[in-house]
Amino acid sequence: MSVRLSEGAIAAIMQGENVSKPVLQVINTRAIATGNGPPRYRVLMSDGVNTLSSFMLATQLNSLVEEERLSAQCICQVNRFIVNSLKDGRRVVILMDLDVLKTADKVGGNIGNPVPYNEGQGQQRSSAPAANPAPSKPQQQNGSLSAAGPAAPKYHAPSNQFGKASAPSSVKTPGGSQAKVVPIASLNPYQSKWTICARVTQKGQIRTWSNSRGEGKLFSIELVDESGEIRATAFNDQADKFFPLIELNKVYYFTKGNLKTANKQYTAVKNDYEITFTSETSVVPCDDAQHLPSVQFEFVSISDLENTPKDSIVDVIGICKSYEDVTKITVKANNREVSKRNVHLMDTSGKLVTATLWGNEAEQFDGSRQPVIAIKGARVSDFGGRSLSVMSSSTVFINPDSPEAFKLRGWFDTEGQLLECASISDVRGGPASGANTNWKTLFEAKSENLGQGDKADYFSCVGTVVHLRKENCMYQACPSQDCNKKVIDQQNGLYRCEKCDREFPNFKYRMMLLVTIADCLEYQWVTCFQESAEFILGQNAAFLGELKEKNEQAFEEVFQNANFNTYEFRIRVKLETYNDESRIKATAMDVKPVNYREYSKRLIASIRRNAQLG
Repeated sequence: MSVRLSEGAIAAIMQGENVSKPVLQVINTRAIATGNGPPRYRVLMSDGVNTLSSFMLATQLNSLVEEERLSAQCICQVNRFIVNSLKDGRRVVILMDLDVLKTADKVGGNIGNPVPYNEGQGQQRSSAPAANPAPSKPQQQNGSLSAAGPAAPKYHAPSNQFGKASAPSSVKTPGGSQAKVVPIASLNPYQSKWTICARVTQKGQIRTWSNSRGEGKLFSIELVDESGEIRATAFNDQADKFFPLIELNKVYYFTKGNLKTANKQYTAVKNDYEITFTSETSVVPCDDAQHLPSVQFEFVSISDLENTPKDSIVDVIGICKSYEDVTKITVKANNREVSKRNVHLMDTSGKLVTATLWGNEAEQFDGSRQPVIAIKGARVSDFGGRSLSVMSSSTVFINPDSPEAFKLRGWFDTEGQLLECASISDVRGGPASGANTNWKTLFEAKSENLGQGDKADYFSCVGTVVHLRKENCMYQACPSQDCNKKVIDQQNGLYRCEKCDREFPNFKYRMMLLVTIADCLEYQWVTCFQESAEFILGQNAAFLGELKEKNEQAFEEVFQNANFNTYEFRIRVKLETYNDESRIKATAMDVKPVNYREYSKRLIASIRRNAQLG
């Protein structure tokens, strides 16, 4: 493949002209120490006429140097770059994206006789005999890359370009002076005065902290422009000052602030640095920036989360297949009560994952219409398989206006809602998987040996009650609120609880009902405790206890009427050993009426799968 350098491109870049995807040769690369941050690479490049050492490689391209693909004498095409002006007036060209067209071993040396570009003096030309001036028009060439070959044509910038934006615009600061606007991608800790124009794509709530070093408050935002994104945090006085001023999805000019290496543990923003607001920071609204992008997502398929490392920060989009009620938990660290809600997301991979919402988002969430949910910056947990937690730095979008959301909605409405999805959250964990996931027939549960492992297994099924064992289905328990231990009748009007080490004048009835359930293929003995037993029998334990003592026939009728009713069961199965005999014990964790709409969808999906197999 014949490749020619874009002669004159370096001069055009440095003079602020439009340059589209110039082809340049690397002369040398040099690493620059950056303290604790990732290394930065300075690149000396040539266009065949001039050389320039003011090229800096964006950190996301570091692998090209480290893998020796970008090395001395190779030829590359620069797809995107940004020109940044330093305080002393010098310009630095940040290489944002490039392709290596020819590796160094296929080039065989430097091309042409380039001379260093001297800023301010225009384009530098290699010496040529006065009697043979360069032709006024470029000459067509078909030679290969070689030092002895004819000179490449001078570079002419096309009118339509993407590689470089025009010279930085400016904005008036509160003091009245003009400040140049620089792209986010060019920010680094060595700059003290800068202004960016960016859209606020995420705004967290004000949070407080208290430790041995003191106490304070903070809030964080995420900013996006055409070159990239960055996170910014305001503490204490700056948090009070800027929190009411900054609005989500609005565009502002941000001037001055401390730049430091980003802590990737707390953010998924693709930037090696983050901003801390100071007393010198100013934020000015920008009314003319509709071209700036909104939130930038890098969605991960739900099926891929199974192989994603714990504590990774990811972007996920899915349909809210189902959701749970809000619960309250107490945070041990500060004894504070917070709201929590689990939602179950499904995508086109046919997998389902549990995501946990917290605080106001948990309380205000409405999943009744099965919306599309996009989460930016969720943390991956390995609690019970794989699950997601929405952090204070995360952003949740309901029915976002994006192609991915439209595609997912169309898929779900036409075929996805009929699929029996497999959960990657807590399939072999605790009852929190809720939402009736991991549906099985009783035959499938037995044939798959559920409950035979070290941990208990959970599954959901639709079953019909075919027998209830009323013998020993109730016992007299301790009346204390948090104690359900069986009491001993002292035969003197008192009842003793060994656990509480107390005697009581009364007791309460507790239920432990053994039920046989069956479906079309198999049956299973299931133990139902208080709430589940009361639901199946349709009466509370206190009434049943009184009925048993006073009207045995009516008590018998309650059990007869409970037969041959069909329910949805959430069942825990575990292998247990008693008197040297091992057997599977099944316990009903939840019993509720059959949702025949969802049940019919699962049956239709099963019929379709079997039809394809047949």
